[in-house]
Amino acid sequence: MNVPDPDLAALCVRTIRMIALDAIEAARSGHPGAPLGAADMAFVLWSRFLRFDPTAPDWPDRDRFVLSAGHASMLLYALLHLTGYDLPLEEIQRFRQWGSRTPGHPERGLAPGVEVTTGPLGQGFAHAVGLALAGRMLQARTDDGEWAPVSHRVFVLAGDGDLMEGVSYEASSLAGHLGLGNLVVLYDSNRITIEGSTDLAFSDDVRRRFEAVGWRVSETDGHDHEAVAAAIRDAVSQAERPNLIVASTEIARGAPTLHGSHHAHGAPLGSDEVRAMKAAQGWPLDRPFHVPGEVRAWFSDLAEARRAERLAWEREFAAWRGRRPDLAAEWDARFGGKVPSDLLARLHAAARPAEGKATRVLSGCVLQEAARCIPGLVGGSADLAPSNQTEIKGSAHVLPSAGPGRFSGVNLHFGVREHAMAAMVNGLALHGGFRPYGGTFLVFADYMKPALRLAAMMQAPSIFVFTHDSFGVGEDGPTHQPVEHLWMLRSIPGMTVWRPADALEVAAAWSDALARTRGPVAIVLTRQSVPSFARRAGFAVEEVSRGGYVVSEPDAGAGLTLAATGSEVVVAVRTAALLAGRGIYARVVSLPCLERFESQPSEDRARVLPPSLPVVTIEAGSTAGWGRYTGRDGLAIGLDRFGASAPAEDLAREFGFTPEAVADRVAAWWAGRR
Repeated sequence: MNVPDPDLAALCVRTIRMIALDAIEAARSGHPGAPLGAADMAFVLWSRFLRFDPTAPDWPDRDRFVLSAGHASMLLYALLHLTGYDLPLEEIQRFRQWGSRTPGHPERGLAPGVEVTTGPLGQGFAHAVGLALAGRMLQARTDDGEWAPVSHRVFVLAGDGDLMEGVSYEASSLAGHLGLGNLVVLYDSNRITIEGSTDLAFSDDVRRRFEAVGWRVSETDGHDHEAVAAAIRDAVSQAERPNLIVASTEIARGAPTLHGSHHAHGAPLGSDEVRAMKAAQGWPLDRPFHVPGEVRAWFSDLAEARRAERLAWEREFAAWRGRRPDLAAEWDARFGGKVPSDLLARLHAAARPAEGKATRVLSGCVLQEAARCIPGLVGGSADLAPSNQTEIKGSAHVLPSAGPGRFSGVNLHFGVREHAMAAMVNGLALHGGFRPYGGTFLVFADYMKPALRLAAMMQAPSIFVFTHDSFGVGEDGPTHQPVEHLWMLRSIPGMTVWRPADALEVAAAWSDALARTRGPVAIVLTRQSVPSFARRAGFAVEEVSRGGYVVSEPDAGAGLTLAATGSEVVVAVRTAALLAGRGIYARVVSLPCLERFESQPSEDRARVLPPSLPVVTIEAGSTAGWGRYTGRDGLAIGLDRFGASAPAEDLAREFGFTPEAVADRVAAWWAGRR
């Protein structure tokens, strides 16, 4: 352990604080309070406990550090710079500026060492629970009894706001239930929020709250290095329960007039306050971003020591590979990201016997084959697996009752915790070694939105299974009948949304999701059965994977295109037949994935949706986004109101989604055009 003497440690902490202050002052925006207050305990963690190697930032067995209090980003950037990550001082000098790698809140993929994009409070905490679960599950699969390639821990720095957000309640409950002893949360308890003291709105007994859900809790002075070190050492010495260290700190520590004040939370201290602070601590006033030589040298030695730890791990890893080629081959398959070349065909074959049933049932059939094809496929549901069809049958479950081997399972139970589930799925995906999915009803995507958005922002290859996708839910009524949710998902940049219509399209959705190494996929499925339909002669299976294709062409020249998704594709097919009897000839197009369709070359898209033909879209949900296809002259048939409680077939009739009703509406619109 590379522990500096107290004077040098104090100088290192002062350097971290001053770098943070100078960057925030240069940007004229930022959050100085938390970096100043949490610098002591962050330094102790990074200097004495955290395993990392700046020259190999993706080392599989590194400890993960998650700054859940993402507004304290300059604390993390200062540490990354000083410890030798590829984050030069020039990037810190461009804090919060266009094109810099140091945005206002940490973003995964911009600066090495940023494990999770954080900022929305509570999200880092919940993602870290997913990271910790992944670590335990991978350890269970790779420990040969002599050595385990995976033994890392997940450390989180969280603040008062993180623990107020509801997602932290959900995630901490599940972490305690599972006994994730590789998770250590340092709670920067400065008792300040933007509005003032936490007494305004927060009087939880945090210790008792976390103990109640199975955590091990200790308390310490967050500015006493030896006390912090003792608390962390005690936390990492046991492995059966997650750990919370309640560290009492002072926001903006060292600021002459703003220490302890909520005014230091989200605005620069100001040049006068910064100069007074530097003068009081004997810091050069005319050398912004100053790093003393002895500090630079000490951090360089620290990085070299950490590199030596990584190299020692690699030697052990090589010996493990030679000793257990079977486990090594599984490791390579998990991290290789390859899928069988015939994956789509295999998944389609698995679904074909259930053709004509609900697409959620078809998805369940596909999932069983996917589990045989894809190493590392794990997942579950927010207490809805029987409805979502998300259980991998015949496989073990991750349950505390399973004892020491509980992390060897593949079926996860998230409980009624949709928000935490989405964040944990992201954490599992970001960790590596797993292809995770999580399932719930589409209407509950509302609870998941922050984590869905972060999944897209981080390009995490998470898979989200949403069932009960329309008023087809029936008697449960409008509270459970999603209307606006499809366009909510589609509006997230980087989210790929599939709404398949039959067995082939369900197989294509899963094939696309499993083949991706970057970016989340949402697969949206029906509760009700969906009849099968015939496709045109000459149809090629691969067309489905392009996100949009022609289902049928009329023998006579087409005058319009009927474009539909999911359960409405068969409605469009039957509508076209009815319209033909009235002398109106329509092509039918299925658009199971708009994102995939829009990524195709323009000439391919034009073949599916010829610009010369007006378009009618049919989807049992909001019409909000269909204007891009219908234009001013087309027609969007949807449901721009909430649903109702009644049998699904009655709702289809009342809402005008029977083929007869759709044909009448299209015919009236067609007549009005002429």
